[in-house]
Amino acid sequence: MTTIRVGGVPEHFNLPWHLCIEEGDFQDEEIEIIWRNFPDGTGAMNKALRNKEIDVAIILTEGITKDIIAGNPSRIIQEYIGSPLIWGIHVAHKSRFTNVRDLQGTKAAISRIGSGSQLMAYVNAQNEGWNPENLNFEIVGDIDGAVDALTGDRAQYFMWEYFTTKPFVDREIFRRVADCPTPWPCFVIAARKDILEENPQEIKKMLEVVNNKTQGFKEVPMIEEELATRYGQKTQDIKKWLQKTSWSRDQITEEELSKVQNTLKELGLIDNSVSSSKIIFNL
Repeated sequence: MTTIRVGGVPEHFNLPWHLCIEEGDFQDEEIEIIWRNFPDGTGAMNKALRNKEIDVAIILTEGITKDIIAGNPSRIIQEYIGSPLIWGIHVAHKSRFTNVRDLQGTKAAISRIGSGSQLMAYVNAQNEGWNPENLNFEIVGDIDGAVDALTGDRAQYFMWEYFTTKPFVDREIFRRVADCPTPWPCFVIAARKDILEENPQEIKKMLEVVNNKTQGFKEVPMIEEELATRYGQKTQDIKKWLQKTSWSRDQITEEELSKVQNTLKELGLIDNSVSSSKIIFNL
């Protein structure tokens, strides 16, 4: 039995992994998956990969790309979610700000440096024509920290996945003023290089198991109700999310990777693009 430590956010995207663990699909292939939740997201997973605390991460495309270029000894081995991620731009429910243009010059709450919430704040600034150098950040750790920061006015807006934050909007804690979709497939699967070199066949089997689960995931009986129950969502919201979301079993294309790198470079978040062979690993 080969043990593989996998990290991911505690969000609805990753239910296929949990079903594979619970139903013994990995064990049937002589693989034990030890799952670790990362509520504080991509920056924390990048750190855990660097520190060898996890072997594999289901992680935001732009976040792992930037960190690999900065020296993270990992590689993208597959797309996971092939559709864009819809980031909601949120303010406190009683905030004086009513649209995204009002937020220029204010402070963004982010989970940590290098997180998706920080990188997407730069993408949003580019979309709005703001100078990215003028962005200000308040590090809050996770969504609960963002609630404290926005309600206490230590930060004025927070970008997080639309449906994960929808319950906070419904409960009138946050108010969503705009959306900001990623211009590329949002989640990839990344693994440390040493794990890929030591256990390539086991990693390949792991991918085959989870890909088999995602392929028919939308057709699982009562899956909308199970997702809603597990993740505190409304069934009608889950149905909308499933319509917008597509899982992938392909490697990220060089075209998409170039788009990510070019955007990071334009925003001043990386100095130079690198060859795709330094970012991806084909099993």
